[in-house]
Amino acid sequence: MNTALPLLPAPGLPAGSPRPDRLPESAREHLGSTPFGLYVHVPFCATRCGYCDFNTYTSDELGPGANRAEYAGTAIAELRRAAATLGPDLPTVSTVFVGGGTPTLLPAGDLAAVVAEIHRLFPVADGAEVTTEANPETVDRGYLSRLREGGFTRVSLGMQSAAEHVLAVLDRRHTPGRAVEAARDARAAGFEHVNLDLIYGTPGETDADWAASLDAVLSGPVDHVSAYALIVEQGTRLARRIARGELPMPDDDVLADRYEQADATLRKAGFEWYEVSNWATSDAARCRHNELYWANANWWGVGPGAHSHVGGLRWWNVKHPAAYADRLTAGLSPAQDAELLDDDDRALETVMLGLRLREGLALGLLSDAGRLRAAESVARGLLDPAAHATGRAVLTDRGRLLADAVVRDLTD
Repeated sequence: MNTALPLLPAPGLPAGSPRPDRLPESAREHLGSTPFGLYVHVPFCATRCGYCDFNTYTSDELGPGANRAEYAGTAIAELRRAAATLGPDLPTVSTVFVGGGTPTLLPAGDLAAVVAEIHRLFPVADGAEVTTEANPETVDRGYLSRLREGGFTRVSLGMQSAAEHVLAVLDRRHTPGRAVEAARDARAAGFEHVNLDLIYGTPGETDADWAASLDAVLSGPVDHVSAYALIVEQGTRLARRIARGELPMPDDDVLADRYEQADATLRKAGFEWYEVSNWATSDAARCRHNELYWANANWWGVGPGAHSHVGGLRWWNVKHPAAYADRLTAGLSPAQDAELLDDDDRALETVMLGLRLREGLALGLLSDAGRLRAAESVARGLLDPAAHATGRAVLTDRGRLLADAVVRDLTD
């Protein structure tokens, strides 16, 4: 399965940085026993959404040296480097997640070719989860059927809102009903697992708008819902509009109300939260790839700007698609920089990620000071007292509203 090829280092890694093309023994130690996933970043978008600061590029922003037509081949070149680096005893791939950007701007055959190459290069677990993100306006039933035939098992559709004026503020191009129609198309194409993403707290969104968005999601054949508070990222068009006074800044109290409304509505419909911003109808409907991140397991990120983590070694690729393609064409690693986490760093990340999960985390993973603060958080109604009595830190409903603050308090 492994394909041998010469591994040349990244030309721009700072002196003294660990080299992701030569994994240290400490990173290899548990490679075979730690869950492993692949993330493939597709950095293309038809237009830039006003709130987005992801590493994505429209046609006008790309410049020379990068194009969609060649991208699948470039990503496959990095997959081959990954197999050569991780071998000879390759980890079994349990999840694949194709994200963006807008992966579905590529032909379905290109995405299927990437999945086929993963199967050729790596051992892949039976029943592996293979997800792609999709913008509703870029797919139809035929396209989704080709993805399903190409090995994809799950699709995550960016809906954001069912209110036309809210979509306009977010610079989303699809019509209000298209996301739910796309979910129905996905189910008809054979996808058992379908997610819809929502954003709440957009300037101008009313209580009725948010209720309508939740009702619209529940009218579709979905088994997973992600709902995220709008974050105003510096450098985005939305941030500039707010700075000019054209739009108000999202209100924290409104965001809390929206979250509680979402949780109540989704629970009533049979969804249960398993991570602060994610609800599913069953354990089988959870996003296993995201669970791999939250468990601080191993993954290799393919694509411009993609991040990877293997056994405490973290690295990230150059951001621009042209620079990324140039390095791979020259036989060079696309890594821009890397860091080797020490035991304290890894323990801290385990706490920061694990506390956001429904199962919480063992109190023994906290420092002495963290355990004292956990007891204080129980008294403040932020951590569940029954779980605390059994040795676990688990957020209450109120604690979920303040999850970031609780995490900071327990890890400072």
